[in-house]
Amino acid sequence: MSFEAAVHAKAIQLDKLSLDMCAAAGSGHPTTAMSLGHLVTVLMYHSMRWSPEAPEDPLSDRLVLSEGHGCPIVYAACADLGVLIGKDPASRRPMTRDDAMNLRKAESPVDGHPNPMEGFPFFDAATGSLGMGLSIAAGLALAARQDGIGRRVYCIIGDGESREGQIWEACDFIVDHALTSVLPIFNCNAYGQSDKVSPQQSAATLAKKLESFGFQVKSIDGHAPDQIHAAFDEFAKRGKGSAPMAVVATTVKGWGAPSVQGGGWHGKPATGAKLQKAHDELDAARVKLTSALAGDDDLRIFPPSGEMPAAAEAAEAPSFSAAMKSNDMSSTLATGRFATRKAAGLALRALGRVNPAIVVLDADVKNSTFTEWFALDKDLADRFVECRIAEQNMMSAACGLSAGGKIPFCATFSKFVTRAYDQIEMAVNSGANIKILGSHSGISLAADGPSQMSLPDVAWFRAFTRVRDHRGGPGFYILQPADAFAAYGLTLAMAEHHGACYMRTARPDVEFIYDDKTIFNLGKFEVLTKGRDLLIVSAGFMIHECNKAIELLDKQGVDATLVDLYSIPFDQNALLDLANQNGGNILTVEDNYAGGLGSAVADALTESGDGFTLQQMFVTRIPKSARDEEGVLSMCGLHHSAIAARAAAICGVGV
Repeated sequence: MSFEAAVHAKAIQLDKLSLDMCAAAGSGHPTTAMSLGHLVTVLMYHSMRWSPEAPEDPLSDRLVLSEGHGCPIVYAACADLGVLIGKDPASRRPMTRDDAMNLRKAESPVDGHPNPMEGFPFFDAATGSLGMGLSIAAGLALAARQDGIGRRVYCIIGDGESREGQIWEACDFIVDHALTSVLPIFNCNAYGQSDKVSPQQSAATLAKKLESFGFQVKSIDGHAPDQIHAAFDEFAKRGKGSAPMAVVATTVKGWGAPSVQGGGWHGKPATGAKLQKAHDELDAARVKLTSALAGDDDLRIFPPSGEMPAAAEAAEAPSFSAAMKSNDMSSTLATGRFATRKAAGLALRALGRVNPAIVVLDADVKNSTFTEWFALDKDLADRFVECRIAEQNMMSAACGLSAGGKIPFCATFSKFVTRAYDQIEMAVNSGANIKILGSHSGISLAADGPSQMSLPDVAWFRAFTRVRDHRGGPGFYILQPADAFAAYGLTLAMAEHHGACYMRTARPDVEFIYDDKTIFNLGKFEVLTKGRDLLIVSAGFMIHECNKAIELLDKQGVDATLVDLYSIPFDQNALLDLANQNGGNILTVEDNYAGGLGSAVADALTESGDGFTLQQMFVTRIPKSARDEEGVLSMCGLHHSAIAARAAAICGVGV
C-alpha cells in the first residue's frame, strides 16, 4: 500500500481513539485532536527520530505540543505504539489502549505518578496555557546545541493561539539565535474556542508574518500526507546557515466527521449516538481514502543514532572572598560593601567555571544584573543567552533548557519577572529546574519609583512555597540575601537544589554582615542578635535597617533578637523556639507589599496553636520616587526609627 494510504488509515485510527478517550473522560478536545491526526501520524510514525522503547532518550527528536489541548491525538499514538511509561525503571511497561481510555482517572499512567512528565516521558513540559510551546522548543534546541547533538524539535501551534505575543517573542528569539533545528508547525483549523479565528490568524496572513520575521515558510494541506511528508523532509535536509523554516498547515477541526465540525464543538466530546455517527463518518472516509486491507507497513520509525557526549563533572565553587580576589576585586572586598545583585553575578561566573550545566539567560539588563560577567567570559559566553526584552519567552525557554538537562538561571529586574507569572507557574507544573534572579527589588530602588520596584512578588511566589513539587520539595524557594556573602552563597545553593528558586536582590551597595564561614542552606535562617524581649524577623535590604533599629532599642533597654529569614519556607520549629524565648512577641519587617515574609511567619504561628503577639511592617502605600533610600524608607514608614518605635511599643516602652 502507498505511504499516503497508510497515513490516512493510521490518522483515522488515531482520530477514532481520540474521540473514544474524550467520551470516556467526559472532557477533552477531540475535534482539535482530529485536525492534527495526519500531522502527528507523519511525525510520530515516520519523520521524528525516536524510539517508543526509550521516549526520554536525550538524542531523540522532540515534539512540543504548544496547542496542548490537542494532546489526545498524541496519547492515542503513544498507546498504539506501546510507548514505555512509568517513572520507576523496574515497573516500566508499554502504554495500552486501556491506559489511553483512563487518562482522566487517578490510576492513569500520567496521574498515577508523582511527576506527570516522568510518568509519561514523551512530553518535556506542560503546555496547557497557550502561547508557551515554541519558547520551550527553542530552549530544548539550545540545550541540544550546547551538548553538540543534532536533535530536531517540532512544535505544533494553534492558529488562535498564535495571537499570543509570546509566540512572536519566540520567533524573534529563534531567528536571533539561528535555531534552525526548531520547526514551528501552525495548525490552521480556523476555529478558536468560541468563534472562528480573526483574519489576522488566517493561514495566508500567518505565512506572511512568518516570512517577515525571517522564516522560510512552507504552506501545506495538513491532511495531505505527501505534502506533510515533503515539508518535514525539506526541514530535515536543511544545512547549517539556512534560514529557520516554518510550516503553515491548513486543517479541518473535526476532520473526517462532518457531524462534529464547525462551531460549538470546542472542548465538547461526542457521546452516545453522536459518537457512533462520528465513528461511522470516519469509517466512510477510510473506505474512500484507502483500501479495506490498508495497513501501516509503509510507516517506519527511525531511532536516533550516535552517542550522548559524556557530561563533565561539576566541581566545587570558590568562596566569595576567593572569587572576589580572582576577579581583581580585592580592593572592593576591603571596603566591606558590595551589592547583592553584583554578588549574584559573581556567583554565576564562578558556577559557570565549575559546572558545565549552568546556563544564564538575561532580558537585556545584563549590565544591571551583572550577568555580563558571565557573558563576557570567553569560556562561558556560549552558555549565555540574551533574550532581549521578552521575559515570558525567557522563562519558557529556560523550562526547555531544564528539560534538556541544563540548570538555567534567568535574570532580570524583579519587577519585570511579574509579567511572566503564567510561564513560571507552567514551569513549576512541568517540574522544571529553573532558577530566577530578580534584581533591583523593593523600595530601596528609591529614585526609579514604583514602576521599577518589585513589591507584590514575594506574596505571589510564596503561594508556591506551600505546594509540594514533583519531587516532594517546596514548589519554590524564595531567597532574600541581606549581604554579598549571603547572595553569593545562596546562588550556589540554588544551583545545587533540583527545583525552582527565586532570589530577590537589591541595587544599593550594603555592608557585609557575614563572612566565608557562614553556610547558607535553603529552608534555614540566621540569628544575628540574641535577646529576650522581642523577636524581629526580616530579610534582604531591610536587615540593615533592623540592625540600626536594634541599636536604638538597646538605648531604650529593649533586648531584641534579630533573625535574618533569608529563606521561605524556613525551619518553623526553630523560629517558634526563638519566639517563645522572646515572650511570644514578634515583629516582621519587609520592603514589599503584604502577603510575604510577615504572612509566612503568621502561618507558622497559627499552625503551632501557641499564643503569640505578631505585628507586621510592610509597604502599605504606593511609593513615590525618592532621592535616596532614606527618603523612600521614611515615606513608607520603614525607616529604622519607625521600626524601633514599633518594636518599643510592642514591649510597652516609649521611644
